[in-house]
Amino acid sequence: MAYVPGVALLVALVAGCSAGSDADDPAADSKPGSPTVTAAPPGKYRTLPESCRAVPRSTLKDLLPGAAALPEEQQDKVYEGTATVTYDTDRKVGCRWKSDAPDASRNLSIDFERVVSYDPAVSDDDRAREVYAKKEEAAALPAPSGVTPSEKAGGSASAPADGTPSGSPSGSASPSADPSGTATGTDPDVDLRPRLLDELGDAAFLDDALTRTGSSSQHRTVSVVFRTSNVIVTVHYTEQPALVTEVPDSRELQEKTQALARNLADTLGD
Repeated sequence: MAYVPGVALLVALVAGCSAGSDADDPAADSKPGSPTVTAAPPGKYRTLPESCRAVPRSTLKDLLPGAAALPEEQQDKVYEGTATVTYDTDRKVGCRWKSDAPDASRNLSIDFERVVSYDPAVSDDDRAREVYAKKEEAAALPAPSGVTPSEKAGGSASAPADGTPSGSPSGSASPSADPSGTATGTDPDVDLRPRLLDELGDAAFLDDALTRTGSSSQHRTVSVVFRTSNVIVTVHYTEQPALVTEVPDSRELQEKTQALARNLADTLGD
């Protein structure tokens, strides 16, 4: 009966190998009650709106007045807009509109970016804060009188803009001013400089650049960028008068751009 002890020996060897495998398994060393790593919460937004349908037609008529003189079929094409080409519409979408009129041409663009953090220890919102902060810093907003940027919620320590802000057309720029350095179309007590905006999303800023390229007329681009949870929205609105001597009205463009941005923020909140 020497066969039986042989089988017993084989069983013992297998049992020993199994015990050794458990000893090498990190999970085998975990003890009940050990702290576990909790993944950061996801952002509020899992999808993005259809960008070319995000702006009501009534708003487009106000922002693109030149389209009103076109035949109905051409009006529809203008108001339809052109979608921005992106590789992942779950992460980034945008739309562009343009209209020409005898007095001026106008361009409008909106972009939505849904920020996703791939680090389980960093939430989507925190990652979106970092992305937004870089955009604000690149805009180089001038510090409000008597308040440093670091004292403003969501602010960044940036110097006054002395060139074309990020996202503005290339060329020489003079934010919120005509060539003489005077704010145009404004009450002197109204601050139209690039600045942080209150009560728009979780954080927001406005940029304003007046640009002349070569001998062409000056064009002004007003930009509003805001963050709400893990989505960052950018609005650019540009006007270029037909006459070289005319300067686009900063106040009007800023009011219209802010109104559109607030409308988009409300739409995201629905």
